[in-house]
Amino acid sequence: MVLDKTAAENAGLWGPVQTLITLDVHSSLEAVGLVAAVTSALAAAEISVNVFAGFYHDHLFVPVSKATEAISVLKQLSADHARQH
Repeated sequence: MVLDKTAAENAGLWGPVQTLITLDVHSSLEAVGLVAAVTSALAAAEISVNVFAGFYHDHLFVPVSKATEAISVLKQLSADHARQH
């Protein structure tokens, strides 16, 4: 279940607070490897991630305390990919 913090508190529910990061690439539900590349890069940086795959974009939930670092990892992954293609 994904709720904003206020709604979760009002419902008496609580879990780890995460930051939403939406990947700014048009991804297909049939694409192979995108989520694996992203989660591998974040895992190498010791950043946990929960992925919500959408029809056009994938969404990542990372711990609030790691959000800035996660963005840096993703920017580096994108730059590395651009250099290879």
